[in-house]
Amino acid sequence: MGLIGICLALAASSTAPVFVPAERFTLAWTHSIEKVRWEEDYAVTPSPPTLHALAARVRGSAAGMEPPDDARLVNGWYTYTPHMRSPPELRLTRSEFTADYELCLHGRCQPLSAWLPSDGGVTRLTACDVPGAR
Repeated sequence: MGLIGICLALAASSTAPVFVPAERFTLAWTHSIEKVRWEEDYAVTPSPPTLHALAARVRGSAAGMEPPDDARLVNGWYTYTPHMRSPPELRLTRSEFTADYELCLHGRCQPLSAWLPSDGGVTRLTACDVPGAR
């Protein structure tokens, strides 16, 4: 079995994906218009590597971005369990006109560009492994 983590790849490019070792991570961003922070927690499980959505939270609500009906307000955050529990991939639209997504590992958040520069299009985030790396 290999080392599990996430692979980041530009959808419009044929270059090899960037591997980031992670068994758990948080994907965070700020809505470009409403300036509201969103965070989603994921786990990566092996055999085959799979993303599992664990929890999500949003720092408020606004027109067109209401939290789901089952969300609970906890310490200023609407928290909920995402309905799509095992997405095959996350397609992240990144623009030069908005702040980048943040990838949070072990409590430290950094812009996604720390791992993979944006081309202004879609970045694919998938669960993956590096065979024989454990």
